[in-house]
Amino acid sequence: MSAKRLAVFVVLVLVLVCCAVAQDSSSLWLVNQLSFTVGRSFVSTQSIENDAYPTDPDPRIHFGKPATVEFNYSRLLRTHKIFGLYAELPVAIYPRMNLNTYENQIPKDVGALFVTPSARVNIFTADSVTPWVSLGAGYGRFREAPLRNYYGPNPGPTGNNTVVLQVGAGLDAWFWRRWGVRFELRDFYSGLPDYTVDTSRSRQHNYYVGAGVAHRF
Repeated sequence: MSAKRLAVFVVLVLVLVCCAVAQDSSSLWLVNQLSFTVGRSFVSTQSIENDAYPTDPDPRIHFGKPATVEFNYSRLLRTHKIFGLYAELPVAIYPRMNLNTYENQIPKDVGALFVTPSARVNIFTADSVTPWVSLGAGYGRFREAPLRNYYGPNPGPTGNNTVVLQVGAGLDAWFWRRWGVRFELRDFYSGLPDYTVDTSRSRQHNYYVGAGVAHRF
């Protein structure tokens, strides 16, 4: 199954789950949550295939670790014993991730936006400390710099869209009735920006680690 078909399937399943249990949440209190976290994004080094520079001593793309923000809205749909099912919308942004190669052959930097409707399951939902896992799929947008990493214009496009799969885990700690903190790790598994070189890959992991504030109402 292609990534695009898998993403569509995941989104449809999430919609059906939300529709099936939404009526059960009407009697619950403080069912909405907003969170804002700040952290870093990480992408693993990628090797360049069929390098245009045969004497290149380091034919790899190296990635910076840019500051990243993630906004999240979620709604509690159902509880069962110690578990709580949420529909959530994570939105993650890193404006600029620096790129580097030994030779002048890739964009200077890229930026990214990920929007991935997801289902989240919390454990010990009613307690002050609640770990969780999340799964979803959605839309991604990459921005490629108009310049190459050392000099000259970037011959490739400066923007492209992609399907994103999202897997995450985290921990919410509610120190006050309505306010708490969130620690999270998410993997936004996406297509590639246009690096203008061949890395023999069609997708990449964009790992996000962050912490911030959460509010429920």
